[in-house]
Amino acid sequence: MPQTPPLVLTFSASDSSGGAGMQADILTLSSMGCHPLSVVTAITVQDTLGVSDIMSLDAEWVSDQARAVLEDMTVSAFKIGLLGSVEIIAVIAEIIADYPDIPLVLDPILASGRGDELASEDMVSAMRELLLPQVTLITPNSLEARHLAADENDDEDDPSLDECAIRLLDMGCEYVLITGTHEHTPQVVNTLYGPNGLKRSDKWQRLSGSYHGSGCTLASAIAATFAHGLEINDAVKEAQEFTWQALQAGFRPGMGQYIPDRLFWAREEDDDAKD
Repeated sequence: MPQTPPLVLTFSASDSSGGAGMQADILTLSSMGCHPLSVVTAITVQDTLGVSDIMSLDAEWVSDQARAVLEDMTVSAFKIGLLGSVEIIAVIAEIIADYPDIPLVLDPILASGRGDELASEDMVSAMRELLLPQVTLITPNSLEARHLAADENDDEDDPSLDECAIRLLDMGCEYVLITGTHEHTPQVVNTLYGPNGLKRSDKWQRLSGSYHGSGCTLASAIAATFAHGLEINDAVKEAQEFTWQALQAGFRPGMGQYIPDRLFWAREEDDDAKD
């Protein structure tokens, strides 16, 4: 019998454009040699331009999906994306608490690339209180990091990204990777923080165009590298390399953003075979 590949369970919403969400997770995990297990949290109406509507599933359905596969199979990593409701956050936090030794990657999706709000303030509070204390690695972009780390009682609070990381670590995250896609810098700078402060900083060529699903790809890629047994530094570096190559090979199937090509390596092999 062939050996079973590492199993990664992802909690996320569907995206019928295939650019982000559950479809992005499945493509990324498969491309990186893992078998994806999926728990749908919400159904979205969206295309490459943005999100038009979202329907959250009943929290019991989310719980039943997860419990069914977890009682049947051994999971090597968890990945969490768009959550849908406070009730879903609570039920996922309860499930994750039963598996404290399995690494958990949280992509805190608060808005779409166009700016459509995907998480209420109540949901953000629930993430802080229920999920962050259980997170192995959180992967916010700079906008999400500032939002999650903001002092709700201070309207003038404007922490630096270093301070945001410290606050997120204080909330219970083991590691924080803040991505610099939204910063006005010549290169994209992604910075990893841990219990002892800065662990690594990686610079990547800033690609032209706007991408749909880059954050989902990165978080899923890190979950895959964790599932393969890599330690934090190597896991984050390898996942960033995969994500950058997927973005570089991205394509624009519609009228909006580019979509990362998570199977770039397969198309490269096809081109080599034709040559």
